[in-house]
Amino acid sequence: MSKNTIPPVAKKISKTLKKHGDKRNDDYFWLNDRENAEVIDYLNKENEYYEQMTAHTKEFQKELFEEMKGRIKEDDSSVPYFFKGYWYITRYETGKNYPIYARKKGSLSAEEEILFDCNEMAEGHSYFQLGGMSISPDNKFASFGIDVVGRRIYTLQVKDLKTGKVFEDKIENTTGSSTWANDNKTLFYTKQDEQTLRSDKVFKHKLGADSSKDALVFHEKDDTFNVAVSKEKSRKYIIITSGSTLTTEYRTLLADNPEGEFKVFQKRVRGLEYDISFYKDSFYILTNKDKATNFKLMKTPENATEKENWKDLIPHREDVLLEEIEIFKDYLVVGERSNGLNKIRIMPWNGKGEYYLPFESETYTANISTNPDFDTQVLRYSYQSMGTPSSVIDFNMKTKEKEVKKEQQVLGGKFDKKNYIEERVWATAQDGTKIPISMVYKKDLKKDGKNPLLLYAYGSYGATMDPYFSSTRLSLLDRGFVYAIAHIRGGEDMGRPWYENGKLLHKKNTFTDFVDCSKFVIAEKYTSPEHLYAEGGSAGGLLMGAVVNMAPELYKGVIAQVPFVDVITTMLDDTIPLTTGEYDEWGNPNEKEYYDYMKSYSPYDNVVAQKYPNMYVSTGLHDSQVQYWEPAKWVAKLRTVKTDDNVLFLDTNMDAGHGGASGRFEALKELAKEFSFLLDLEGIEK
Repeated sequence: MSKNTIPPVAKKISKTLKKHGDKRNDDYFWLNDRENAEVIDYLNKENEYYEQMTAHTKEFQKELFEEMKGRIKEDDSSVPYFFKGYWYITRYETGKNYPIYARKKGSLSAEEEILFDCNEMAEGHSYFQLGGMSISPDNKFASFGIDVVGRRIYTLQVKDLKTGKVFEDKIENTTGSSTWANDNKTLFYTKQDEQTLRSDKVFKHKLGADSSKDALVFHEKDDTFNVAVSKEKSRKYIIITSGSTLTTEYRTLLADNPEGEFKVFQKRVRGLEYDISFYKDSFYILTNKDKATNFKLMKTPENATEKENWKDLIPHREDVLLEEIEIFKDYLVVGERSNGLNKIRIMPWNGKGEYYLPFESETYTANISTNPDFDTQVLRYSYQSMGTPSSVIDFNMKTKEKEVKKEQQVLGGKFDKKNYIEERVWATAQDGTKIPISMVYKKDLKKDGKNPLLLYAYGSYGATMDPYFSSTRLSLLDRGFVYAIAHIRGGEDMGRPWYENGKLLHKKNTFTDFVDCSKFVIAEKYTSPEHLYAEGGSAGGLLMGAVVNMAPELYKGVIAQVPFVDVITTMLDDTIPLTTGEYDEWGNPNEKEYYDYMKSYSPYDNVVAQKYPNMYVSTGLHDSQVQYWEPAKWVAKLRTVKTDDNVLFLDTNMDAGHGGASGRFEALKELAKEFSFLLDLEGIEK
């Protein structure tokens, strides 16, 4: 890489931050103001520096983009699903960036009715996202949300599907999602706090009425909770969910009675989590009640919903995580996780002959898919692995016959899954815990320590990083890379205790697990520090920030996407979106114990004079999840403190938010930047 361009240096304005008698000096606090012209100027200078330093890779980036795009079927469509008399399809047309949502009445050979062509709707916008499409029970109207900034703030509208006209009324500042009552004219929706973007209010809207007069149905005043409104699968009940990291509370209302009052299902009890489904005359409750860490399934009559009435249906098991259920007329389907792998369990309601779907592979992902139809014997599920493209499969639960409805096509003619090897290996963490790593590589690979390896992880919020297939990843694999996912603590990959042992005052397990996985792939000669790369985004970007402070010598390069790196300052600022709701994940730094612990790992606070790997840091100016100034401050500080001459890039998308660019192929351009960063460091130029 070119080294003769001088990187920008952000000016220092000293600011002392005090808490619990502790003082922190923050020279770059001033970057926390996107309205300040100097801030925008600094971000633009960083972008210019990145462009100049990578000018020699621009042609290669274009080639990578075309290569990745070339594997994707442009005129693609989803597997249709049937719901209330219509087949629903999402499809893409060649040369277009956005989806087209359509349906066909009764039969797949019927005439297509286009609900939304997002390509037309996105014209004139640098960012566009349609979300929360909801069809009225009589199939005549569709509510939908639109975000044209990328901050996940949606404007809600309603379209008359018969005339194609969109009602003039626009409801601003919503989450995008909404739910119809059974009268086909009452719509329940959620609004967000304008400052924090926390979804905190549920309103009721009458079709054709002035939305400024909409009735407030529920206000969640506890700022650690978010609310959502939906309809459960039987369509009998509308449900308001109040949820925090550790606690849930539901309210129910008969969908036939939109003027009625919502009734609390089971009032919130700190630490009690539950999720409800309805069948016949009973509610089915997925819950951690009675210290069921890995969750269990309980049942209660619909007129006796308090927890004292709940009875065990599937008891708690120490070694099996109960993740989800899907209810059909004749079957209960249960999604479980055992030894880090998905299991799908079929349980007939008549109690005769339950069984598990057979999965043979050593490492894979299988999930219950879209199953809106209640009265069917067919379960739709998805299956993939790191070397097997994603499939959508319809499985007849009575005859046990399966039909692959679609396997993801990999165009270009070069892909053959027999050319790749998948493995699940186990690293030993410093406390003796075995950490699984899923990996994929070309089958002719030699374990001589010379292979480039990209190690990815997330490790927060109990989010599981299952081994998945990616056609874009082939651009690395076919150039000799090993791709690996470290299933570190903080996720729920090995059950709920895996999450509990990687959060709050155990958060450092997440970082040391990743370092120990890195040491393992080096020791086993998959790679070496000269060829090992690490990648993580958002809370996984926090992981990247922590490991480069702890063990920078292990990595040649690091990609940190929208990284959460200024932990204490952010968690002390309750005006920032999402902060207070995060206390159960990270701890509340207003309490000294958590403040001290956070300070001991917060990447920004722990930058020291040492050598750091080559680093590519990306962010979005309008990010609502991790504010742009976190990575900006981090990079500014690293520039002045680090002792190496490795490259450090800050690449800010001035148009997008947390999810990056919108549009089907725009995201590939961002990926091409990341891949060219890695390949350039490896000296691979084509």
